[in-house]
Amino acid sequence: MRILIVTDAWHPQVNGVVRTLTSLRDHLASSGYQPVMVTPEQFTSIPCPTYPEIRLALLPGRKMARTIESLRPCVVHIATEGPLGLTARKYCVGRGIPFTTAYHTKFPEYLAARSPIPAALTYKGMRWFHKHSSAVMVATQTVEDELVKQGFSNIKRWSRGVDTALFRPWDNNRGDKNFLNLPRPIALYCGRVAVEKNIEAFLALPEPKSKVVVGDGPQMEHLAKKYPGAIFVGLKEGEELARIYAAADVFVFPSLTDTFGLVLLEALACGVPVAAYPVAGPRDVIGDAPVGCLHEDLGVAVREALKASPDACRRHAEKFSWAASTAQFIDNVRPFPPGSYFACLLYTSDAADE
Repeated sequence: MRILIVTDAWHPQVNGVVRTLTSLRDHLASSGYQPVMVTPEQFTSIPCPTYPEIRLALLPGRKMARTIESLRPCVVHIATEGPLGLTARKYCVGRGIPFTTAYHTKFPEYLAARSPIPAALTYKGMRWFHKHSSAVMVATQTVEDELVKQGFSNIKRWSRGVDTALFRPWDNNRGDKNFLNLPRPIALYCGRVAVEKNIEAFLALPEPKSKVVVGDGPQMEHLAKKYPGAIFVGLKEGEELARIYAAADVFVFPSLTDTFGLVLLEALACGVPVAAYPVAGPRDVIGDAPVGCLHEDLGVAVREALKASPDACRRHAEKFSWAASTAQFIDNVRPFPPGSYFACLLYTSDAADE
């Protein structure tokens, strides 16, 4: 079964959405499916203002139509609400082609944090975008509850996983655990360095002794100057990233707007407890498990999280797998039998021009 996945978020971006879709693609392929990615790489694009690493496709309508018609997928999944997602949605709705969507990012809250646009207005647009979706996939129960309150329907669960071979507790193959050469305890943040991540709530804490920030983003220069005591190491990936995780004593997740937080699982898989606010994402990933602390006072959360057992953290992360995540995704799109796409496609001489 050929599965077309349309996404505005793709490499070289480094974020949870890209990691999720990359893992989905790889696991679909290894399970015998034929995933085909439609990304900004295939279109003329421009950098997004304030987020230059994000590419926005320019006038993708005709090429999107030709792409869908030439690939002839059995399933269309629209992962993001950007230019490519909007174009694919328009094509499918106009021809009565079933499609699924995912709610990866709290755009209403993100825009409200960065601009005077009220969240209520953006939610109206989000409801319109997902209205015709056969399955709006969300990662957690908390996000589902929030979207139901906002008037969304057809919601299905699609959880996340973690690579427990790469992200693992410190071992002898990684050399000296004190390679960071910092006073302990070492608190780590990993993710985009942007206002919507609420990183200052972490950096402004009077303790722990050392704070390390992994990642890049528009607030990098500003925060590095404002908090010279913190260590900003930039973007890290693969074994280098996993090594930093495993060398930390506590992982601090100050975000109030993430829908899941893959970094939570990555830290836990490395045996590192989590300190976070009791909001969507941490509340679902951690809950009452003894693998960290969720508290309205982030300083309290850090102090309590440091008491958690590394072994318990690892065991908790092992409950999440990309294989299980992929199986959920397949269950959500299975109602579309192979060939149904062609039954509703009406090819016309000008179809590619619409």
